[in-house]
Amino acid sequence: MEAVYIDKHYQLVAECKQGSKKACFDLYKLYSKAMLNIAFRVVGNMDEAEDVLQEAFLDAFNRIKDFRQETTFGLWLKQIVVHKSINLLRKRKMEWAELEDGELENIPDEEPDDQEETLYKVERIKEAMKELPEGYRVVLSLYLLEGYDHEEIGQILNISENTSRTQFLRAKRKLSELLKVKGLVA
Repeated sequence: MEAVYIDKHYQLVAECKQGSKKACFDLYKLYSKAMLNIAFRVVGNMDEAEDVLQEAFLDAFNRIKDFRQETTFGLWLKQIVVHKSINLLRKRKMEWAELEDGELENIPDEEPDDQEETLYKVERIKEAMKELPEGYRVVLSLYLLEGYDHEEIGQILNISENTSRTQFLRAKRKLSELLKVKGLVA
């Protein structure tokens, strides 16, 4: 069953490359909701997320001939959506928290696997994340929800890996505080 699903996606991409508007529309229908959610988690505003979505699909369809299917269309499109979202944030001149002296020594190489993270429910986090400062929300979204590591986040956002780690740790602390204030965690 899964092979048929994958083959259908490759077939749609092949038809798009040949200029089929219907295939492009079918790909849009398949991926638009997931990509809108990704854009929204990064930019934090539905109107802007919708703009990012449209720009990402336009860009993808204009560059579809460059897509070599070394990865899935969804992953390729996700990368475009994330980059478009980050570019939008850069236009907003996103402010990053500055590192203070001595903070780099306190950043662990890897985040500890603790059960605290597993206690958070996705919906609770999403609601509380809307209240985080933009830089915190972006790094937290890219790390927890989109699966990027700190090195990749650093490259995407044009920040150091350590800045990504710092933003992530601060975002986690702030998110925890927000969830406590709302009475969502003890």
